[in-house]
Amino acid sequence: QVQLVESGGGLVQAGGSLRLSCAASGSISSIAVMGWYRQAPGKQRELVAHITSGGVITYADFVKGRITISRDNAKNTVYLQMNSLKPEDTAVYYCNAFKTPRSYWGQGTQVTVSS
Repeated sequence: QVQLVESGGGLVQAGGSLRLSCAASGSISSIAVMGWYRQAPGKQRELVAHITSGGVITYADFVKGRITISRDNAKNTVYLQMNSLKPEDTAVYYCNAFKTPRSYWGQGTQVTVSS
């Protein structure tokens, strides 16, 4: 089992920044991919970014240079630095880890961007 604990969400004005953190614990060896998804009210959960154990990064198209994902393997933590936030970035952000054969999810952290 893998446990994921997110932190760093909150309320920020448009144009502001937030950094989300996700700490992994438990059976963390061989986690292939860690990443962030988000879900806005009434919408489906969508990928924001993910990073493989080898450091390959994938971003959603809407990121457009505003968001950076990074991974500290020594701390078993993945970060999401979000800049130039927009009201449409308001959502619950979920940390995800994929370790064959399944995905694990954190409890989510709320990000609210006011206009």
